[in-house]
Amino acid sequence: MMNWSYLAVIPVFGLLVIVHELGHFLAAKWAGIRVEEFGLGFPPNVVSIRKRDNGSWEVMWFGRSREIDTSSTQNPFTGTAGGVTQGKTRGNTIYSLNLLPIGGFVRMPGESGDVTDENGNYDEDSFAAKSAGKRIVVLCAGVVMNMLLAIVLFTIAYSLGEPTRPAIIETVSAGSPAQIAGVRSGDTILKVNGKPVSMFDDMRAIVTKAISDDKGKSASVPVTLDVRHRDGTTQTLLVNARTHATAQQGAMGVSGAIVMVKAPLWQAPLKGLSYTYETTRLILSALGQMITRTIPVQLSGPVGIAQVTGSVAEAVPNYGWFPILSLTGLLSVNLAIFNILPFPALDGGRVVLVLVELLRGGKRLKPEREGLINFIGFAVLLLLLVVVTISDVAHWGS
Repeated sequence: MMNWSYLAVIPVFGLLVIVHELGHFLAAKWAGIRVEEFGLGFPPNVVSIRKRDNGSWEVMWFGRSREIDTSSTQNPFTGTAGGVTQGKTRGNTIYSLNLLPIGGFVRMPGESGDVTDENGNYDEDSFAAKSAGKRIVVLCAGVVMNMLLAIVLFTIAYSLGEPTRPAIIETVSAGSPAQIAGVRSGDTILKVNGKPVSMFDDMRAIVTKAISDDKGKSASVPVTLDVRHRDGTTQTLLVNARTHATAQQGAMGVSGAIVMVKAPLWQAPLKGLSYTYETTRLILSALGQMITRTIPVQLSGPVGIAQVTGSVAEAVPNYGWFPILSLTGLLSVNLAIFNILPFPALDGGRVVLVLVELLRGGKRLKPEREGLINFIGFAVLLLLLVVVTISDVAHWGS
């Protein structure tokens, strides 16, 4: 039977793509660049809308009446995060929804510097006609928007509540060592073997160490718990924790309560910003370690991300929105870092070409040469995607 939670990856991916492309779109509008199309997904086209010169809107189904050839391959690496420029459109932007929900694109004339008149001059509304500074802003806008999205998502997550497991007992299994010792649901564990604890994992770590120190010599290990009952009274209990814990009940037969901790309104944005910074630092550190082979290369494609997203989505009823919002924020940071890498066909690679142009005193690469560089980069990335996808499918469920 299909696990419908895996479909959560669609709105997650959709949000990341919309925000990323919106960054390119808004920056292009700011720079005075004519945006021919803002597309979600990749062709074949399903439906498009465009504002007429008289102010009304026209709806175009399945690529009809668009006055542009969309039969050629469109991908996220031939333009600013995707798109190719072919033919001419009216001055108004086409907003399209396409069949393949694997990305999006903002299509602008002159992305490869090939829109000129008979005198070799660039179309003044094209990407190529703008200054190097404006082109870099447009190229980096998607990355900036993804970082801002991460901050917003982490802020919302902290404001809604972070799931924590304090040392509070939620359930006590019947006939378990904890029940026999007198532990009750709602008890707060103050100390374990004389050591103060505040979180359920702290308690579990001390119990696990006590069992490990016994080295299997006994069937059970005595553990003292200082507990505070719901009525406010405190008591020291002796629990004979099982050295061979069962999967259902664990060593003592208790489970911890999940408590949602909401950050104050003034503090949530600071925590969101801090968590975004820490996430970015960890990702960059891991990337550097993978490049230097300090740690194994670990990559996940759409299939692997869908599996993780589905698992996290299943936890929403128990843990609230924090896990799925945090995961989406994490993916947004990953997308930003990936796109800004100085690799051909990515936004970062295109920024490098603009910087090369500046180093050459404003002399641009030939459009066909720039196109070849991006094509090779796209081919390498496509091959990498295929390899990663095969690996994700092979390890599905493991």
